[in-house]
Amino acid sequence: MGAVFAAVAALLLIVAPASQATTPSPTPSPSATQFQNSISGFLRGDDRAPIVGVTITAESGDFTGTAKSAANGAWTIGVPTQGTYEVKLDESTLPQGIKLADGQENPRKVTFSQTSNVSVIFAFGKGIVIQQQDFGQNLLNRLVAGLSFGLLLALASVGLSLIFGTTGLTNFAHGEMVTLGAVLVFVFNAIHLPFWLAIILALLGGGLFGYVQDAGLWKPLRRRGTGLVPMMIVSIGLALAVRYVIQFYFGGATQQLPFAQSSEIQIGPVSISPNNLWSLVISAVVIALIGVVLLKTRLGKATRAVADNPALAAASGIDVDSVIRIVWVTGGMLASLGGILWAYYRPGVTFDMGSQILLLIFAGVTLGGLGTVFGALIGSVIVGIFVELTTVFGLAADLKYVGALFIMIVVLLFRPQGILGRRERVG
Repeated sequence: MGAVFAAVAALLLIVAPASQATTPSPTPSPSATQFQNSISGFLRGDDRAPIVGVTITAESGDFTGTAKSAANGAWTIGVPTQGTYEVKLDESTLPQGIKLADGQENPRKVTFSQTSNVSVIFAFGKGIVIQQQDFGQNLLNRLVAGLSFGLLLALASVGLSLIFGTTGLTNFAHGEMVTLGAVLVFVFNAIHLPFWLAIILALLGGGLFGYVQDAGLWKPLRRRGTGLVPMMIVSIGLALAVRYVIQFYFGGATQQLPFAQSSEIQIGPVSISPNNLWSLVISAVVIALIGVVLLKTRLGKATRAVADNPALAAASGIDVDSVIRIVWVTGGMLASLGGILWAYYRPGVTFDMGSQILLLIFAGVTLGGLGTVFGALIGSVIVGIFVELTTVFGLAADLKYVGALFIMIVVLLFRPQGILGRRERVG
């Protein structure tokens, strides 16, 4: 345990001051600097020119916050707590000749969900009519977003499934491996490393964390013959320890990675943000590469052999410990990549972001079949799509993750081996 804590502390100590750094953001009003939560947006006319000096107000209960749009059209209002706020644009402060688009709701209510910042867009332009998105269009957009989210979950789920398949360990510290990837990218970017280098170093850091975990903790426990239930309890303790070590150095605020804020683009009938599109493509490519490695290479075949029967694999001449070590390194890198993409999907980096989706990762692995890599992929995609589609049918955004946990309960009741898992006889 000491080796694990020392490794995590060493990674974070060298860049502890970075937790005080912030990424560039819209010019804030004085009130925005007082609170960790904020409501923000950009005001631009139909010619895309910024609209300057417009007053926006946010109200909730006894709180009232006000801001004016800056030279670039940006405005930010800091708010004391997350909740529902009424945001109003003072139309009397609009420049002459500029008006809100027909049908634009003003004032409007906004609610925080899984992030410390809420973006509000006001549309302007003569003759522009704001229309409600039809059900079919919304369904298609949520389906694509769900696929992107599901593939993101699959990156972390595949690593967790590989670890379970080769060691039998249910690793509750896997969420912190997800968090570490996003935190390291923020930290390396805060010390002004190139963005591409920050990502590479974050992935290597995730792999190093997996290596240190196995070498310093799990391998000694396996050699001592420690049971799987005590090891699972150790993983829970490790998760709590790493989570609050990260909080101590990183802080409790939500930080943004570079390019986190981006407007949606239209691809045919689908409206999607560039970050979600990149997440979908990167996840699909990486998962395809993992599949090729597992099916076509000697290392992949050895990994599947160890997952199927470690004793028989060892008798066949396979170095089981080396395979397990490689699985831990790979699982750490995949979890880190999933964490980076999750930070863009939310968007934002927090010390507990991995624990927020840990149960969704378990739901995907359970649905697909414990210990089966391709089952984890299928299960995670189903969970991601299900989570996003529930909002189309009226479920509140804050409750959308509950549906995934309901899936896990149903699967455990009626098909505990999962979609691709094998039924096993007990006794």
